[in-house]
Amino acid sequence: MGVERTSVGLDVHARSVSAAAIDGVTGELIKKRLVPTTDTVIEWVRGLPGPAAVTYEAG
Repeated sequence: MGVERTSVGLDVHARSVSAAAIDGVTGELIKKRLVPTTDTVIEWVRGLPGPAAVTYEAG
């Protein structure tokens, strides 16, 4: 198992994705509401300090 710098949680809905991330080094909390497309979510996660671990909850 790797060491993640950023932990990400995604709450996935048909019309939006509520995303939150915490930087394990700085403690910064980052929140964003995203359009529910794969490209949009991946682009947002790639912009976070990495490496990142991601989990989701689909409603």
